[in-house]
Amino acid sequence: MLKMSNVKNNISVLIITIFLLSACGQTEKMQDKENSRELKIIKMEEKQITFSEKNHVLDNNDNFSPDDRYLCYDTRGTVFNDNLANCKSIEKVEIKTSIETVIWEPEFITGELAAPGVAAVSYHPMENKVIFIHGPFLNEVEERGYYGIRNRTGVEVSAEGKQNMIKVDMRDITTDQPTTLGSHRGGTHRHEYSRNGKRIGFTYDDFLNHDYDRTIGYMEANAKAPDGYTHYFALLVKPALKGKSKPSEIEKAHSDSWVDSLGTMRAFIGKVRAENGIDYENDLFIAEIPDSINITTAFSGNSTEYPSPPKGINIRRLTHNKKADGIVRGSFDGQKIAYFALDTNGVKQIFVIPVDGSDLNESINKQPKQVTFFDSDASSLRWHPSDNWIFSITQGNIAVIFIGEGKDFGKSIFLTEDNLERFHLVVSHSGNKIAYGIKLQTENQEKAWKQIFVMEVDLEKLNNELIND
Repeated sequence: MLKMSNVKNNISVLIITIFLLSACGQTEKMQDKENSRELKIIKMEEKQITFSEKNHVLDNNDNFSPDDRYLCYDTRGTVFNDNLANCKSIEKVEIKTSIETVIWEPEFITGELAAPGVAAVSYHPMENKVIFIHGPFLNEVEERGYYGIRNRTGVEVSAEGKQNMIKVDMRDITTDQPTTLGSHRGGTHRHEYSRNGKRIGFTYDDFLNHDYDRTIGYMEANAKAPDGYTHYFALLVKPALKGKSKPSEIEKAHSDSWVDSLGTMRAFIGKVRAENGIDYENDLFIAEIPDSINITTAFSGNSTEYPSPPKGINIRRLTHNKKADGIVRGSFDGQKIAYFALDTNGVKQIFVIPVDGSDLNESINKQPKQVTFFDSDASSLRWHPSDNWIFSITQGNIAVIFIGEGKDFGKSIFLTEDNLERFHLVVSHSGNKIAYGIKLQTENQEKAWKQIFVMEVDLEKLNNELIND
């Protein structure tokens, strides 16, 4: 049975509240110069679409439905604490009507030890289903234990809310025999479909051997997947033992995302031992996964041996000691990667590099190029489908930055100008909408809740700004 809640009667109160917050005067941050250029501000209308007294968290995933009518989210932080173990439901909201629907809500227990824990949801790019992390069911807790980063898998559920669950990846932590082929021994997280829907990327934490840090992997549907599961699991990066790495070896892989639509390149941030053998560097890497890769050649591990990737995976390093950070994002044409790194002032900015580039390349066209010059850290990096614009958030306000060819490269236009704190920005498939969260408290609510807002993006107005500049 679908569970729904309609828009509340206090919309007018919310609109007035937001207007007053927005009209508090132009803040100093909007009056500064950006890289010696005056900031441009083109305000665009934003609309609140969730109102119920719970958190609605997008969490930097692929939250728009294939037809851009819905947004999926989880409700972490609604009960007990912000730990994903206490997140009890996966939901969606219809953008036009603000009707909220519970997609998945298993029986649960909350507390410092909790289960199952369901969160970090994404839509499939073409089908009406979602994928998210799922911890142990209550009848599994005695055997598996409570939710934890090393005790979770991915599941798919119809976005219609029919409560039919498909198990994607198998978890097998037996030690008296080799790990079941195509399964893993820990927890997968941040499941992301490639844009053609064929592969799923994720981060991974091993349960049997804690001497290895977080790494990344991928899975795909395969006839040899474990019985009862749809996908075959494989690592992309086998990290070095924590604290035991040699110069240039990766100890941790994280903040990953698909670069191309086919799922043949996955970019990530690697924690690497520096050449002096003592320090660490955080840099941008690409894992190349040709279509011809046979995922079943991956080693699934055993009680004494850590899993390893399938044959044919190639890892390339694109930057060296650039203090890279945050979730990386590939352009829609699969030719460029945008990522965060610190500038000379220690501010987190957005940089772009070609997929075949390197900061060591002699050609300036293959080297990283700084895109933003904000006074404060950038966050929530997302490409527009045209590949000519990148969205970001700085000091709570939304900026869109031109990255096409010509003199306007790096020009930032702010779409909001107020003191609200926006977060978790996502872009629709059409590029006509963006969505994000704002934490708000109304007069009738006892606490503030994370609500979802949507903004219509007038691309014509943005392009005209470049022409008229």
